[in-house]
Amino acid sequence: MTAPRLRLTVQRASRARHIPADATLRRWARAALRHDAQVTIRYVADREARGLNRDHRGRAYATNVLTWILGALPGGALAGDVAICAPVVAREAREQGKAVEAHHAHLVVHALLHLQGWDHERSPAEAGRMERREREILRRLGFPDPYGPAPRSRTGALC
Repeated sequence: MTAPRLRLTVQRASRARHIPADATLRRWARAALRHDAQVTIRYVADREARGLNRDHRGRAYATNVLTWILGALPGGALAGDVAICAPVVAREAREQGKAVEAHHAHLVVHALLHLQGWDHERSPAEAGRMERREREILRRLGFPDPYGPAPRSRTGALC
């Protein structure tokens, strides 16, 4: 079986210095893919994240990650957009006692699984399957279990 093809565009609408390099984001996204995909990952600041979350989910706060499934392109490749709020990533990593790079990787993997139809909000069983898949992918990438015990309090859910 050949590896899925990925066309990735990265946009930086945040000045955060901790945003990973394009090549790193591409490696993490590829690790989560089972289908060809065309994806835009846009790193945003709090204000844009709050507006996107309000407009698309009716929630008036900046969330860590949002994923939009745009459908399939000719040839069957998945198409989607991802918005990641850089300040929220940094704050959650700090609050959860995680490395900011590990939290970025988790959110990219999480978003790419959503793009492929995984949905932790559908049922507790689906949430468990998605979490197991995330753990597996992140372990292969060399990151610790994102749902494992953290040295400090764990606040901030995904999505």
